[in-house]
Amino acid sequence: MRATRRSAPRANLKLGLFGGSFNPIHLAHLRSAEEVAEALQLDRVLFIPAGKPPHKVRADLAPAHHRLALVHRAIAGNPRFQVSTIEIERAGGSYSIDTVRSLRQRRPQARLSLIIGMDQYRELGTWKSYAELLELCDLVVTSRPGFAFEQARSALPVAVRDRFCYQAEQERLVHETGTQIIFLRISDLDISASAIRERLRRGASIRYLVPQSVHRYIEQHRLYGRKVTTLADR
Repeated sequence: MRATRRSAPRANLKLGLFGGSFNPIHLAHLRSAEEVAEALQLDRVLFIPAGKPPHKVRADLAPAHHRLALVHRAIAGNPRFQVSTIEIERAGGSYSIDTVRSLRQRRPQARLSLIIGMDQYRELGTWKSYAELLELCDLVVTSRPGFAFEQARSALPVAVRDRFCYQAEQERLVHETGTQIIFLRISDLDISASAIRERLRRGASIRYLVPQSVHRYIEQHRLYGRKVTTLADR
């Protein structure tokens, strides 16, 4: 009986990294990932729920296993979307640089693109080892309601600003090592996890803000405070 040969990892794999607390994951997350994957022709988008978000210490953060379950349910059916537990399994805070270093070791030939929002980009100077991060992967900065790309270079930390060349026609910054910061305009869906949690606490509907499978799981496990009216009752 002949052994089945495993195909070698693709050297030109284009991998998007989409991290966050996903507390809970919602339709704006999913639409953002879909539009980035389409625009950049990514082969895969890894959804990476944070174990302990270093910038978000709060009482209403659902346990990691629940947030992971929500992500699994949300992305089911999209073959380009996958879940990674790399940050949940790691002890301590979930820092992007540690995740990118680890994935770079596992997939040294892959093109890694870390997907963040404009609000996160403006805080890049507070990130752990951000200068190294910018050398290890591309940064894909998506639009957010109320934020503009026009001053993209000026929002870079001063310490690394002279290492980039701005290509205005392509809305991207090119690092001297060849990595890029790509500014991508996507559908402005003004949905936030904090607003969803607040609606749940008030017993208000979250229908059409999250996938039905996510809604059902939240109801089943009574996450985020008061249990909303069931889908069957609507």
